[in-house]
This record gives sequence, structure tokens and C-alpha cells, in this order.
Amino acid sequence: MSNKVIISCAVTGSAHTPTMSDALPVTPEEIAEQSIAAAEAGAAILHLHARIPEDGRPTGDPEVYARFLPVIRQRTDAVINITTGGAATMPVAERLAASARFKPELCSLNMGSLNFAFFPAAKRIADWKYAWEKDYVTGSDDYIFRNTFRDIETILTTMAEAGTKFEHECYDVGHLYNLAHFVDRGLVKPPFFVQMIFGILGGIGADLENLHYMKETADRLFGRGNYRWSVLAAGRHQMPFLTQAALLGGYVRVGLEDSLFIERGVLAASNAQQVEKIKRILAEMGHEPASPAEAREILGLKGSDRVAF
Repeated sequence: MSNKVIISCAVTGSAHTPTMSDALPVTPEEIAEQSIAAAEAGAAILHLHARIPEDGRPTGDPEVYARFLPVIRQRTDAVINITTGGAATMPVAERLAASARFKPELCSLNMGSLNFAFFPAAKRIADWKYAWEKDYVTGSDDYIFRNTFRDIETILTTMAEAGTKFEHECYDVGHLYNLAHFVDRGLVKPPFFVQMIFGILGGIGADLENLHYMKETADRLFGRGNYRWSVLAAGRHQMPFLTQAALLGGYVRVGLEDSLFIERGVLAASNAQQVEKIKRILAEMGHEPASPAEAREILGLKGSDRVAF
């Protein structure tokens, strides 16, 4: 499957707020609808967060997840990837609650703490739809996204009994070394899935030299055959970085969590529109999107028949 590329789609996230884009899905119905459309467009993996339906605030409440997870599973064969990152403002117990209850094939796992900031976005907004949004965005200049070694071990051991594997999110080079620590301890076993993240304020910058350095570091730490890797890049860096990652043999992640735009100055109409765009770019390189079945084989996942939703 050397020409197959796994496309992940991060459907809503927690950093962007409803005021920033009318396309951002907020309600369980909107999250389900956009997830299904993204899968139909070619996304093999759906990376999912939840929001309070009434005003779009991020939430880790499993009862909200329960309103869209079964719908997505019934209408697609996509791999469902539940966040354990949630939002930087949530305690670990809240971030982990949905994955612990629903036992997905895949969940995200941040591999280290960082300053996680998106406050510059507030400069472009004069009127906010909901009262919570402005303070949430401007207050991110004081957010520390906590992911201690104890936090990471808690998530790893909690999900181990469920057979859930991880999208190991690495926002900087040090996070690769943190992952290597858990590999050395036997808490993470090959083949594991590394998501390299660029362009978040507080993480490694979106410079192509950094992409090559992260990949070379991962090769040195893990050995090429022991891990699979994907790239996401924030905002305007999204498509250029994903193109370069695909040229280097990596997989790609799009979605309104990572960027609200489809091209310079133009808001994306949906998550599916971003999936369709990266699929066209991949096709020009001679690549094809991996199916959900192929993604499961590549990543060594347990299968959708062993989830709890």
C-alpha cells in the first residue's frame, strides 16, 4: 500500500469558536453530518471533540458524545478517533471520560505539556456570538496545556485494557523524546501512530526545515519500520505542509479544528471541502486515499466491532 495515504479529518476541535466560522459544527447533529460527509469525501479517520450544543463551548461530557458517535458509526465505516486532549482548560479526568466510556479504536494523546495559545485571533473579531468566547480566546495567553508524564501514563494504562491505540500528538521535538520514553518502558508498542503538529503558538513553528528535522528525529528514535506518521499544520500552513509531508511518505490531517480556511482569505464551507482538496493534491502525486479498512490494517487497530458505542 505504498501509494495509499491515510487522510484524517479533525472535525471541530476546541480552539476555534462559533464566531470565527459559520461552518464550524457545534451541535451533535452538525458534528455527525459533517463527519459523515468528510468520510464520504475520503477521510479514513475522524478525529472528534464535543461541544455544548447551546453555545458551542468545548465539553468532555460523554453524554454529548453519545448523541453523535453511534450515528457516525452507523452511517460510515470510518475509524473514529476520540480526543483525550479535549481543551487546555479541562482537567485530565474530563478529557479522558469519553474515551474511557466508549473504548474507540483510536484516541488522541498529547505527548507533553506546552503553552497553547490562540489569543491573536481575537484581534480580528469585534462582535462575538456567545458571551464565553472572548474571554476563552483572549485568556489563552495564560493557558498551559498540561500533559505530564503521570497524565500520559494514566491515559495509556486506562485505555490499554480496551485495546485502544493512539494518535500520539507531538507539538515539538521534545514530545518525540517523551514518546520514546514510553516506548522504552513498553507502554507503547509498534506499530504506533505519530501526529506531528506545526504552527500552534507555543509549539514548533511551521517551517519546512522543522518538518524534516521532526521526521529525521523520529526515524532515529523509533526506526522507520516501527511507526506510522502524519502531519497537521495550523491555519494558512495547512495545505503546503501536508503536501510536503505526502512527498516525504507521510499521512495527512485536515479539518476545521486545524484551519478554518480552504484558501488564502476564503473560509472553508465544510470539513468535506478540505478533504476533497487534499485528495486532489494527493492524486496529482499518484497517491490514493486509504480506505478505513486499509487504515485499520496499516495502524494495527482492533476493529469497529470492539468499540462500546
